[in-house]
Amino acid sequence: MASAAQWLEGARPRTLPNAIAPVLVGTGAAASLDGLVWWKALLSLLVSLALIIGVNYANDYSDGVRGTDDERVGPLRLVGSGVASPGSVRAAAVASLTVAAVIGLVLVFTTAWWLLLIGAACLAGAWFYTGGAKPYGYSGFGEIAVFVFFGLIAVLGTEFVQAERIDWAGLAGAVAVGAFSSAVLVTNNLRDIPTDSVTGKTTLAVRLGDTRTRTLHLVLLVAPFAASLLLVLRTPWALAGLLAVPLAVRSNAPVRGGENGPGLIPSLRDTGLAMLAWSILTGLALGIG
Repeated sequence: MASAAQWLEGARPRTLPNAIAPVLVGTGAAASLDGLVWWKALLSLLVSLALIIGVNYANDYSDGVRGTDDERVGPLRLVGSGVASPGSVRAAAVASLTVAAVIGLVLVFTTAWWLLLIGAACLAGAWFYTGGAKPYGYSGFGEIAVFVFFGLIAVLGTEFVQAERIDWAGLAGAVAVGAFSSAVLVTNNLRDIPTDSVTGKTTLAVRLGDTRTRTLHLVLLVAPFAASLLLVLRTPWALAGLLAVPLAVRSNAPVRGGENGPGLIPSLRDTGLAMLAWSILTGLALGIG
């Protein structure tokens, strides 16, 4: 039976910046439209956190029963390591996604009914990333899904439920956060190219190969800072986002330096930290601008 510490590690807390960042930027965008609603921002954060924890447990379950995690480099996987049964991990995934759905319904009922359709798409995207007969994460669409769900939908959804409209600044922030989130997954999949190639998990990294995947990571890290320059049209305070450049440079260093396997784990951490720092700075800038 898995310990509480192992369940916590299985939830992959290092991925939580992917859930926090879009809410920070979306809330800043809403505030720039004089639409800040603090309790909706809080509910949006809870939905985002529950979704990513649910995704992580769902991936643990699906990858584990397929045998994809049998020779894994990186954080503990509950099913693949044998410390937890597939059924218990699946139940944890369902419970987390259910929490996200219930809280999301509050936002639906207090904002717009059609958000229910987007919420359903998010739940389906969470489960079928590695679940189902033909998981899209095994076909090279993971980075696109992360860009859409934890970038476009999460940021613009957070902005909309508060301000009840979206604008170009929110879209710029959504693209930036989506690029950061995709960069996190690119790093993860770059690390796993050797094992994924053997198990038939054809991620985008497997399709692109080592060299082009490393280039993609750099391109994705540049995009948010280009967004910072664009957001100056909304507020000059948006230049504060450039203060996260050193973190982004540090996160790319192992990728640029040709590291593999465990050597890429610092890049995973630092890419998430760069995203979180950029989102805090940009969210505040939009809010006060």
